[in-house]
Amino acid sequence: MVCRHCVQALENALRELDIPYREVGIGYADTVSALSVPQLRSLDAALADLGFGRIDSAEQSLVERAKRAVMHHVRDEAECRLKLSACIEEQVGVSFDTISRMFSQLEGRTIEKYHIAQKVERVKELLAYGGRTLEEIADITGYSSASHLSRQFKAVTGLTPTQFVNARGERTSLDKV
Repeated sequence: MVCRHCVQALENALRELDIPYREVGIGYADTVSALSVPQLRSLDAALADLGFGRIDSAEQSLVERAKRAVMHHVRDEAECRLKLSACIEEQVGVSFDTISRMFSQLEGRTIEKYHIAQKVERVKELLAYGGRTLEEIADITGYSSASHLSRQFKAVTGLTPTQFVNARGERTSLDKV
């Protein structure tokens, strides 16, 4: 889960399954009591329908915490000017080497590649909103220059930022819908 919409989807699923919970946040749900095996099966099916999965090991939990740290690093770049490795270590409380090794084993890609993918997704959002130059977006997302952002964006998406914006077409104001 990576956003408030994901949290809302999980809350809805728990309500539909009549599973009482105390709190749901990004990457976790605190249920009132332990779940029975039938409840777990129903929850797993509901999560799969939403494109989620339940974390049931310490290693998976560590990787999810690392993903949240990467998201924090990408989304709150102005607040988190630490190097990625230092940011992750600070938020997760485990050495970067350990996290990196576990991440690669469970995810099948490096944490650095995950970080780049998340940065490109953030760039896509900022491009879609409009109103900012590529230089401003590069600064917001922690790229050293607009050209570096463009090269990495094209390597990940196959499009330049300009091609991406042009492919999206005109935005429709919600006031006009």
